Amino acid sequence: MTAPLIAPVIPSGSPARRGPGLPGRARAASPLPLARPPGSPPVLCDVVYGIGRIDASGRVAERAIAAALGWCSGDRLTLTAQAGVVVVRRDPAGMATLPASRYIVIPAALRHRCGLRAGELVLLAARPGQDTLVAYPFGLVDQAIRAHLPFPGSQGGQP
Repeated sequence: MTAPLIAPVIPSGSPARRGPGLPGRARAASPLPLARPPGSPPVLCDVVYGIGRIDASGRVAERAIAAALGWCSGDRLTLTAQAGVVVVRRDPAGMATLPASRYIVIPAALRHRCGLRAGELVLLAARPGQDTLVAYPFGLVDQAIRAHLPFPGSQGGQP
């Protein structure tokens, strides 16, 4: 017994579908929902990551982090260093002020204490719920990864 053939589904070469009331403009595709196993809790991400480069004046800019924290121009900040990382908190009594461009300026004393140099990349971790941003030097991130995660196909966690 032979079944009838099913024609392949091949998109046409015609332009994208037009939305109603939008002549000449393609309708934006809506994102597909993410699959989750039944009964699993929703995934909540309380940390937003980014990468920034320190310039010669100690400025670090990363727009996604600033947007996630909701910090605005003129907000007062307190910067501290602990365990080789720079911690930035929004604080009404803070000594630093966030400029209009919303970049963070790490003072020279803190950069020196944490071994940060101009041109160096830092991993930025923002916790909006705690109004906190932490800048991790990549040397420290590398040490943590090597100490805790083995690299595939290597011995002793070393690449």
